[in-house]
Amino acid sequence: MTSARSARGARARLSGHRGEIVAALWLMAKGYRILGFRLASPQGEIDLLALRGRVLAVVEVKRRATVELALEAVHQGQRERLRRAAAAIAAGRPALRDATVRLDLMALAPGRLPRHVPDAWRGE
Repeated sequence: MTSARSARGARARLSGHRGEIVAALWLMAKGYRILGFRLASPQGEIDLLALRGRVLAVVEVKRRATVELALEAVHQGQRERLRRAAAAIAAGRPALRDATVRLDLMALAPGRLPRHVPDAWRGE
């Protein structure tokens, strides 16, 4: 791997981590409790896991030019993996077993406030 490619990857990871922190702060301001960052499971990785009431939000954080592009960036297979990962994590935590699992999107765009889209892929 070239040093330029390695540097781009490091910048992308740092940008992603910063985006997740911004998203977590935004969600906390809306009353969510953040349960975890970058949670790995055999089914996939969850950017943010947040709880508000009985809703367990699996939050995918995407930095794109528009919310529409952010929504399109999460393909069907990834959404299915996120749902399976959330179910596995909830099953392993007794306090979360009765929670309603929901897939949310946090869209970040340059020069704009974060946009939280609850139940972003409803009806699939």
